[in-house]
Amino acid sequence: MIVLQDLLRAFLEPVGIILHYVLGAYIWILIIRALLSWVSPDPYNPIVRGLYSITEPVLSFLRRKFPLMAGSIDFSPMVAVLIAWFLQMVLDRLFHSVSTWLSFVAR
Repeated sequence: MIVLQDLLRAFLEPVGIILHYVLGAYIWILIIRALLSWVSPDPYNPIVRGLYSITEPVLSFLRRKFPLMAGSIDFSPMVAVLIAWFLQMVLDRLFHSVSTWLSFVAR
C-alpha cells in the first residue's frame, strides 16, 4: 500500500507543477494579447495569429456568456486572467494538500 501511495504522490507532484507552469504561461499569453490589442499589430504576423488562436476560444466563450464590454473596452482578457490565476491557486493548493495527505497516510 505504501508503494502505491508513493507512486501516486510521485505522479501527482509533477502533474501539479506542469499545470502550474501551463496556467502561468497562459496568463502571460493573455496579457500579451491584451497589450497587442492597443497597438493593432499586423493580423498576418504568425506570432499574432498564434496568440489569437490560443486565446480566442476562451475570450469568445467569455464574451458570449457574459457582457464584458464597456463602450469600446473589452474586459474579457482581464476576467480570463483572473479566472486562470484563481484556477492556478486552487490547483496548487489541491495538489499540495493531496501530496501532504499521501505522505501523512504513508507513515
